Amino acid sequence: MKFNPAVTSSRRKNRKAHFTSHSEERRKLMSANLSKELQARHGVRSMPIRKDDEVMITRGFYKAREGKIITCFRKKMVVHIERITREKVNGAQVPVGIQPSNVVITKLKLDKDRKKKLEAKSKKEKTTDATMSNVD
Repeated sequence: MKFNPAVTSSRRKNRKAHFTSHSEERRKLMSANLSKELQARHGVRSMPIRKDDEVMITRGFYKAREGKIITCFRKKMVVHIERITREKVNGAQVPVGIQPSNVVITKLKLDKDRKKKLEAKSKKEKTTDATMSNVD
């Protein structure tokens, strides 16, 4: 159901916006859910992923493996996680790109800006929960 008439529902336009988005928008698109423990502690469901966060892979060939993020590759919209590598034909080890939607953040790297963002987001989610409880 469409709530905002200014936002398109067109598959074609949404795909174009997704694949031609600029770096700052990709940062937001590259978000991952927090673990249940972190969700309870911070009152936030998901956060944009960043270097030095610790994550657990929940989908695909590397499911249930944990590690620290070594790079966020915004151009390809993937993250590289330590110890998740594959061997090339010539014997070189290369990191495997994992989509951020297929991981769960288990430990956040917090600095003052990220703490501030977390607090603001938790306040926002509490107010939307209160307003949505009145809907029926």
